[in-house]
Amino acid sequence: MPMYEYACRKCEHTFETLVFGDETIECPECQATKVERLLSLPGRPKVSAGASSLPSACGEGPPCGAPWCQRTG
Repeated sequence: MPMYEYACRKCEHTFETLVFGDETIECPECQATKVERLLSLPGRPKVSAGASSLPSACGEGPPCGAPWCQRTG
């Protein structure tokens, strides 16, 4: 059950909804069924202040092969 982003052709409202099979999509604002599926870009993961999305080092030992690994061996 994928989530898609739509734009209503009647009221121009944009919204996201889960789609189950061949169900008819309806605008939550005006209930129109003339909607257009939009091309959505994947979101970036949220990172809290002071935290990194990936570790900067793996610890002691030989390089692990991870792109962020800073071990030199």
